[in-house]
Amino acid sequence: MGGPASIIDLARKLTQEVLLPAAMDVESSRAIPASHLDLLAASGFYGMAGPREYGGLGLDNAGACQVLEIMAGGCLSTTFVLLQHHGAVRAVAQHADASMRERWLRPLCTGERRAGLALAGAMPGPPMLRARRVSGGYVFDGTSPWVTGWGHIDTLHAAARDPGDNVVWALLDADAEASLSVEPLDMVAVMASQTVHANFHNYFVPAERITSSMPLGEWQARDAAGLRSNGSLALGVAGRCCALIGPSSLDRQLIDAREALNTASAQAMPAARAAAAELAMRAASALVVAHGSRSILASSQAQRLAREAMFLLVFGTRPAIKEHLSRLLHP
Repeated sequence: MGGPASIIDLARKLTQEVLLPAAMDVESSRAIPASHLDLLAASGFYGMAGPREYGGLGLDNAGACQVLEIMAGGCLSTTFVLLQHHGAVRAVAQHADASMRERWLRPLCTGERRAGLALAGAMPGPPMLRARRVSGGYVFDGTSPWVTGWGHIDTLHAAARDPGDNVVWALLDADAEASLSVEPLDMVAVMASQTVHANFHNYFVPAERITSSMPLGEWQARDAAGLRSNGSLALGVAGRCCALIGPSSLDRQLIDAREALNTASAQAMPAARAAAAELAMRAASALVVAHGSRSILASSQAQRLAREAMFLLVFGTRPAIKEHLSRLLHP
C-alpha cells in the first residue's frame, strides 16, 4: 500500500472518482451501494488505523482523521458508516487480550468483519443499555437508540452499564433475532447510513466477546481524549462547501478549525469540536445563499450539505460540546 502519503492520495482518488459523483444518488436512494464499502475494504480503509501485522494500514490518528475528512467531503453517509467500524478496531487492538486480538483483529482490519457501534451504555445519565453478570458472561438488556450501518455490518461493538457503574464493551453479532430487534429511524439527513434503534432482550454475551470493562469515569476520560476523529466529518462538509463557493474567508477559517482540532488537549477538544460543527453550518448556509433559489431543489448539492451540517450539530454531541455550540450559536 505504501506510506501515509500514498494512502492519503488514494483516499482523495476514491473520493473524487467514486464517492462524490454518487453522493446525491446515495442520499436520494437512502442506500449506500455495497460496492462503495467493498471498495473501501479492498483498499484497506477498514483497517486504516489498525496494526500492519494484522492487515491494517498503520496510520496514526492524524492520518486517519485526514482520510475521514477527505471522504466526508465526498459522501458523508458512507464515511459515517466507515467511522463507526474503527471503534471496534481500536478496542480490540488496545484493550482486548491476546486471544481476542488473534481471533478478531485481522477480520476487522481487512473488512471481512464490519462493525457498527451501540454507545448507549457509555453515555452520561441513567444507562439505557444495562449489563448483568451471569455464568459464562453477561446479559444485556435495554436499548441503544442510534446504531448506524444496519444491513452493512455483521458485528456490533456495544457498551452496556453494570450495577457497579462499569462500562462493559462487547463484540456482538449484528443479527436481528428474538434477543435483538431493530427499528429503522426516519432521518432527514445522512439517510443512507441506515441508522436504527436497537432493542436488547436478555441478550447473552459470552465472556470471550468482552473487549473491556472499566469504570464510567475512566471511560469518559478516554472518550474526551478520543473525540478528534468525529470532528473530521464537520471539516469534510465545510471543505466541500468551501470548494463549491470558491475562494472566500471561509477557507482560512477551515484551516484554523482543523489546526484547533489537531492541537486541542482533552480539555479543549469540546470547544474545538463545537467550532468545527458551527463552521460547517455557516459554510453550508453561505453555499445556499451563493447558489440562490436552486439550492431548494432536491437535485442541489447545497441542500444536501445544509442538511448534513445540521446533522453534525447533534451527532456525537456530548454535554460540553453542546454547551460550546450554544454559546457560538446564541452569543
